[in-house]
Amino acid sequence: MAGILIIAHAPFATALRDCISHIYGGLPARIGVIDVSPDCDPAQQVAFAHSEIERLKEENGALVLTDMFGATPANIAGRLASVPNVRVLCGVNLPMLVRAVCYRATPLDTLVDKALAGATKGVHTIGPATPAPVAPAAASGDCLPALPPEAASSDCLPALPVEADLTQKAGSTGL
Repeated sequence: MAGILIIAHAPFATALRDCISHIYGGLPARIGVIDVSPDCDPAQQVAFAHSEIERLKEENGALVLTDMFGATPANIAGRLASVPNVRVLCGVNLPMLVRAVCYRATPLDTLVDKALAGATKGVHTIGPATPAPVAPAAASGDCLPALPPEAASSDCLPALPVEADLTQKAGSTGL
């Protein structure tokens, strides 16, 4: 099973881990967190992230989830992208994490596709004109359904189009 490391602005990583513990009635093995505080030393955090990924990595690798592209946690996570059998995804949300936990026994590239699908398919508009979701009952031990019933199992979409320009513009100060 792939290990999962969540690197995010404090206290978001811990909050996501606590949500998984709540959903599953306990914390699954090999899930680590790094909460990046405003006063952290990025070099120390990178060193710690490397040691954590080695601790968490299993035979099919490890998945690193981080919150926001271009921010310090994502920059720390990006340093792990060159480690063999490690993949890094940005824009973590709870549906992405639930899917990642459910599919950690799959090959790493499949796990990435499933996590990305969970992230994008887990975002919906809720309002008076929105019909109530209809989901099949999950059998005991099954993963929670992450795709709507009408979606094909091949509906894995990247979080952003490949051609998306994610570089910070000159003179911008961020969000």
